[in-house]
Amino acid sequence: MSKRILFICTGNYYRSRFAEVIFNRKANDLGLQWAAFSRGFRAENPSNIGPISVHAKEGLEKRGIMLPDPRFPKQLLLQDLRHADLIVALKESEHRPWMASLFPDWEHRIEYWKVDDIDLATPEEALRIIESNIRNLLDQLQRSGTDKYHTSG
Repeated sequence: MSKRILFICTGNYYRSRFAEVIFNRKANDLGLQWAAFSRGFRAENPSNIGPISVHAKEGLEKRGIMLPDPRFPKQLLLQDLRHADLIVALKESEHRPWMASLFPDWEHRIEYWKVDDIDLATPEEALRIIESNIRNLLDQLQRSGTDKYHTSG
């Protein structure tokens, strides 16, 4: 049975979706028993056109990865947090306040990264940081086993 990692961003349209697909590809390549899924705090954003950001899609294509499912963004729910063994929010300064407000019992159970959205970083920069963080995370999972990362409960 696989452990599950949840990636969270603002709209589940760009950063978390890219992270989900990259993590799943690399974990699979390494034979790790982990699977990622992703959600957003505000999944219904009228400025998001289509199922996924063009930046995420192009970033995946540049890496030779086809989008496995062209699903639309999904809203973060309490059940998503409960079903994850590890939870990563993509930008601490943006997502910690939402977590504290919407899911206060979970705020301190989350690993927060520092990946800026498109207003502060180019897609190339943000996607490179996400990919680097995922490589580091996968290295940690391989070295230390999976029990250390259990956060649900």
